[in-house]
Amino acid sequence: MIRRVALRSWSQPCKVRLAPPLLTSDFAQFPVVVPQKFEAVMKKKLLGALVAVAVSFTTGCQSNAAGGGSSSNGSVGITRDDALVYAADADLDRVFVVDTRTRQVVRTIKVGRQPEKVLVGSDDTVYVTNRLERSVSIIRRGEDTEATRLQTAVEPVGLALSADNKTLYVVNATSLEESDFGTLMAFDTATLSVKWETPVGSEPRGITMLGDGKVAVSLYKQGDLVLVDANSGKVLKAGSDLFEKLNATSLGIVSPTSPGTPRDLPAPEPFFPGQQVGPQTGRARGMEALTVSPDGKQIYVASLIATDSVLQTATGGGIDQPIPGGSGYGGGSCGTTAVASAAILTFDGEGNAQVDDLRTCTGTAQNERPPMMITTPVREMPIQGPRAIALDATGRYLYIANFESNNVAVVRTTSERKDTSFGRTIDINGFGGAGSVEKLINVGNGPTGIALAADGASAWVYNAFDHSLTLLEGDKAGGEVFAKATVRVNTGLPAEEQERYSAAQLAGRRLFFSATDARMNNPATGISCGTCHLEGREDGHVWNFPDGPRQTPSLQGRKIMQTAPFHWNGEFPNLLAFMTHTVSNRMGGSGVSVAMEEQIGAFIDAMPQADNPHRTSTPEAIVNRGRAAFEKAECNTCHGTDNYTDNTFADVGTYVTAGAVLDDMRFLPNGGLNTPSLLGLARTAPYLHDGSAQTLKARIMNGKAADKHGRTSVLNDGEVDDLVAYLKTL
Repeated sequence: MIRRVALRSWSQPCKVRLAPPLLTSDFAQFPVVVPQKFEAVMKKKLLGALVAVAVSFTTGCQSNAAGGGSSSNGSVGITRDDALVYAADADLDRVFVVDTRTRQVVRTIKVGRQPEKVLVGSDDTVYVTNRLERSVSIIRRGEDTEATRLQTAVEPVGLALSADNKTLYVVNATSLEESDFGTLMAFDTATLSVKWETPVGSEPRGITMLGDGKVAVSLYKQGDLVLVDANSGKVLKAGSDLFEKLNATSLGIVSPTSPGTPRDLPAPEPFFPGQQVGPQTGRARGMEALTVSPDGKQIYVASLIATDSVLQTATGGGIDQPIPGGSGYGGGSCGTTAVASAAILTFDGEGNAQVDDLRTCTGTAQNERPPMMITTPVREMPIQGPRAIALDATGRYLYIANFESNNVAVVRTTSERKDTSFGRTIDINGFGGAGSVEKLINVGNGPTGIALAADGASAWVYNAFDHSLTLLEGDKAGGEVFAKATVRVNTGLPAEEQERYSAAQLAGRRLFFSATDARMNNPATGISCGTCHLEGREDGHVWNFPDGPRQTPSLQGRKIMQTAPFHWNGEFPNLLAFMTHTVSNRMGGSGVSVAMEEQIGAFIDAMPQADNPHRTSTPEAIVNRGRAAFEKAECNTCHGTDNYTDNTFADVGTYVTAGAVLDDMRFLPNGGLNTPSLLGLARTAPYLHDGSAQTLKARIMNGKAADKHGRTSVLNDGEVDDLVAYLKTL
């Protein structure tokens, strides 16, 4: 999610590269179900390729034309001399400092609540975002406590430093006053004062320096890129052409790179007679971590691509029937296996998308950028949940830490490679069966960050669920690469401080975020509950089901286990029924037991609600007036309990009766939609089951006189504003 200043400045004299980049898995230390014959073939191919790569690395040197890429990203950082690794543990509110030579924890530093990202400056000053404490901790090398904290806006995550180390950039999910937009703040690192703060769009997350006086910021749920002047804070480009480029064929746009492509391709056939097909577009979601090429001409963003097509979840005419041997969430774009699949989205230095058309799988500068879809070389080893991305010092390889599949994918920054088995160049942009990934390395559970050592021979990956660091190391003599060691960082703490959550909650979290557990999903598909419920929240996506459009609801802080029945249609009386249907019929898993259901439920209810600026910024008088308007409009009829839902059903006039995907009334047996909780409403836009209301006020004003959604006709304009303000505080 961050871009940190390179440990070795690109403008410094070039160091001799003694080893190739990290390339293969240690299958013995991290066993997975892989056919032995396939494993042997893959190792032979990958190690054969190592020799040529190693030669280029021993003499490679890059200039700093535009600032260079990031050698560290996410929850872990490494000092300039490779001596110390700093790992932020979001559960334990600590930064663990590990000596890379002895592989021992040498310091444990208490920081703010839920530390997420680590940035190590070229002077070895360490910056850590405390996501749920609205602050950044500053740690000096060699010190046992943080030096100070900077006060930020709400949920700071992304961090970046200017090339001269004089300005620290912090990305905040929202401002201190308003949840509709997030901000980018610039701090003077000498005086620790705020230089400027500017709005940059909804739910911003990652950041990278472009080296030409600009920074790029990713919008997490919206799936877009924003460019900002690094000196003034002026937004230079508020969005990109990403959606249009991804869907040029489906939208009827003739791709300039494929002039012979027809304006439209035939729509796929319905899975069963009468089933809706819907749009054939896709959207970027979960756009988190990003980095930039050494010359500053390309920006690489780790993301998901989610389909807008109707999910084909059944056979024979009913929506509850499983697909024999398959997954209702399987089948993605351009060689991927899931309806939301990992991707590397490339933009040029001006923020213009260089991506593939999702229908034709061809696109701009295809051979001069990484393959867009991150497809696995091993069917039983999915790639899901890209959380961190780092670029090696040569600019030739990207390393992506995948949170839900517990691995690191190594991908070339160009889409052609030499297949040593056949002695020919093949296009790996998602096709051919070999996958777009050069190497796939298994690590621990829930990797959230990766740091590449400056010597090019090792890397450190932080595994959040294990509280551990995995050391990946290369054999300089033979070219082999393996998971050398695992360092548990929490064992020196008192027993009662080694975990924040109970055993049941921890087990539930692993199940919730696992794309590899065959009980939860078909590993050949590779999808988890967290693929749509990003971080246990929501992805901002409206999924088109056979029964109609359904927006992903947030699960955090909503007392979910007290709000049965479940699903928008309310057809599942308890969580076990819902999980049985979703896991077995859609995700392709073998099934959820009662014990697993209890563990998942325990985890869901343990998740804290997203930080909300309105709870601290909204004057009490406005809250009181808004509460009165809430009751005047009789909103409390359905939303009157502590959970802000009566767990029943209502027709509030929002059924979709026109458009590409319609609500199928056959599957609404209770005469209405399930009443959702209003807790955490401010951070969960868009609203309604079909995501058609972008703001709360838009929902209230649309059909206000009809009184379908409460007695809204009795409210004047001032009362509507007060009601919106009150709803945002819940």
